Amino acid sequence: MSKTALLVTTLIAGLTLLSILIYSTIITDLPNTAALKNINYQTPLKIYSQNNILIAQFGEKKRNPVSYNKVPQKLINAFIASEDQRFYSHNGVDLRGLLRAIVKLVASGKKKQGGSTITMQVARNFLLTREKTYTRKIKEIILALKIENELTKNEILELYINKIFLGRKAYGVVAAAEVYYGKPLAKLSLAQLAMIAGLPKAPSSLNPINDPDRALIRRNYVLNRMLSLGYVTPVEFAEASAQPITASKQKQLSTVAAAYFSDMVRSEVIELLGDKAYESGLKVYTTLNFKLQQTATRALQKTLHNYDERHGYRGNPIDPTVSPEHIGDTLLATVKTVTENQITAQLSNTDSITISRENFKWALPSQRTAENNSFAQNVQPNTLIRVRRSPQGQWRLSQEPEVEGALISISPQTGAIISLVGGFDFHRSKFNRATQLKRQPGSGFKPILYATALENGYTAASIINDAPIVYEGTSNKAEWRPENYSGKFFGPTRLRTALRKSRNLISIRLLREIGLSKIISTAKRFGLSETQLPKNLTLALGSGTASPLEMSRIFSVFANGGFLIEPYAIERIENNQGDIIFKTQKKIACPSCATTQQHNNNYAPRIISPEVSFLMNSLLQDVVNRGTARRAKALGRKDLAGKTGTTNQQRDAWFNGFSPEITTITWVGYDDSKPLGKKETGGRASLPMWIDYMKTALQKSPEVPLTPPKGIVKSYINPTTGLPEKPTNRGVWEYFRQELVPTQTTEEHHQKTPVNDNITPIESLF
Repeated sequence: MSKTALLVTTLIAGLTLLSILIYSTIITDLPNTAALKNINYQTPLKIYSQNNILIAQFGEKKRNPVSYNKVPQKLINAFIASEDQRFYSHNGVDLRGLLRAIVKLVASGKKKQGGSTITMQVARNFLLTREKTYTRKIKEIILALKIENELTKNEILELYINKIFLGRKAYGVVAAAEVYYGKPLAKLSLAQLAMIAGLPKAPSSLNPINDPDRALIRRNYVLNRMLSLGYVTPVEFAEASAQPITASKQKQLSTVAAAYFSDMVRSEVIELLGDKAYESGLKVYTTLNFKLQQTATRALQKTLHNYDERHGYRGNPIDPTVSPEHIGDTLLATVKTVTENQITAQLSNTDSITISRENFKWALPSQRTAENNSFAQNVQPNTLIRVRRSPQGQWRLSQEPEVEGALISISPQTGAIISLVGGFDFHRSKFNRATQLKRQPGSGFKPILYATALENGYTAASIINDAPIVYEGTSNKAEWRPENYSGKFFGPTRLRTALRKSRNLISIRLLREIGLSKIISTAKRFGLSETQLPKNLTLALGSGTASPLEMSRIFSVFANGGFLIEPYAIERIENNQGDIIFKTQKKIACPSCATTQQHNNNYAPRIISPEVSFLMNSLLQDVVNRGTARRAKALGRKDLAGKTGTTNQQRDAWFNGFSPEITTITWVGYDDSKPLGKKETGGRASLPMWIDYMKTALQKSPEVPLTPPKGIVKSYINPTTGLPEKPTNRGVWEYFRQELVPTQTTEEHHQKTPVNDNITPIESLF
């Protein structure tokens, strides 16, 4: 055999072996391209408000798939110009580009990225790994040829623009538009579209936020390629090339207002469906009213600022390396000048602002705050301060409040959570005080005590003696002398007046007369657990524990006519195909339903009678009209009711209030239970938050008069004795259950013998 024949035979054998090797190790191991027909993109968990506003999304990858026909043609052209100019003419592999990459490889001896068409990138991104090997490159070429036979060019482009990584956790062009510009694709300029099209080359290092200078060079390269291929006119090119970099870090979708609510919903979804929820494109539709959520956030922030300003300016030096620019509604600013009547300062965006004396005089030393005031030392040129916008739009000297707060608002008929704020700033503290906080409710517990009394033969006119009480233990050290907040005693008092004035001594006597076990039994009916209820006399003063969420459930019982509803945040969850995979089975309060109907799974259980519910509404409306919550009369409505709550040494300040359509609970306190200070009661520290919120929440709610149910009658009584009185100027009208209307011959049950209820010894109180 000649040398030539031998060489040919050897070459044929080699090619045959290579073909067998490629077939056995590569072709037989290729993934199925048919999978590209039904792609499920890894898309984030999205959370929407009740009126379909996107308030948050969670997931490692930000992606929002879009169909090809909704993508601006200029963006398509920009990708083709920069990534694959012969896309529409090749069959998946651009031989010229591939040969050019091979020549570079031979010349340099190094493997470099290059020669990949858009179709090859689709093959790599969807079906292969990112490893840089010759075997993977061969697979990529073969798969690209198969993809071109099975899909149209537009289908290939749609896969590409939705899958490609474009930096800063953005996958796909819609996510990139949101991440860099906070806009939909349709509203981006040519310069912005070219910027996005330039990102695939090096998305982490060439993006306009990480490196604006290199990103600008890359953008202009894309525009040059578009000009040379005729995709833009010279005028369009000139205008776009002259545009500055406009990309910027975008704020969170919830703009902080719904951060606590969104995180609570996220946690519930993960508990229901597991971690796969982060990437399967679920849409969660919630009960949140976004407008009222913003109102709630502003009300909480304003209340905490007002409390803070009452207690003087701390003015601790601000370290710019650790202090974020935004905390709540406050911003950092650098002081430029300080005079007697104004402060000028500069924000981080270089805007100059002016603070008038009216808006910083609260921080000036006074007789009350001089000891801890440091205005002069900390408000001077070149120092950092915090500022915020006042409700009137003026700039105001501020500080980061140390005190915290919570607000939760729900529908008493269904339990739907309308708004929820768990603290001053979610990024400062993710602890959700609206749901996770367990603090003493103080006098906010008294309605449970009074409801139990009304169920056990007492009336709103029953007389209890408001007189000193001393409880002695078994040792000389154990002595308890409870007092009213005022420190005074008022003698025989009707229950209506006692609740209106929040008299502590009457509550304690009432608990002794009724029996601790009955009070605990009622509290458990209202949804509290036995572990939250101490077995001693302090329970009458609200020494147990409850969260604002639990208090909203309790007070909704009075608002809805006597039914125990379940607060909930999620209406439904849809998968990425729009199918409902979860729906909350809410139980509604139905006062008009027959007793037999109320056993239906669609209805909340009745836990107090219509008569007791009405009487409690009447008593709690009196708290607003004439009692500790009379500031709420500023809302100009007659259908508001509620109860203030203040715990020992003013460690917690509550207002638990409702209208027939909305129950709202507000709380103010320190996380470490530090006292709020003298006179910082529920009516002063917390009620203003409730008023500010309800002013907006009730705008579209018509006033609903309190109507007595069957079995309730009205009688004229003597306010001192609680007994019937002929209609004169001395008496008052009172509501009674029909069977408990007092008569002149009624034996007063006011001085009952305390129930022996195995109450814990007094020593346990100390």
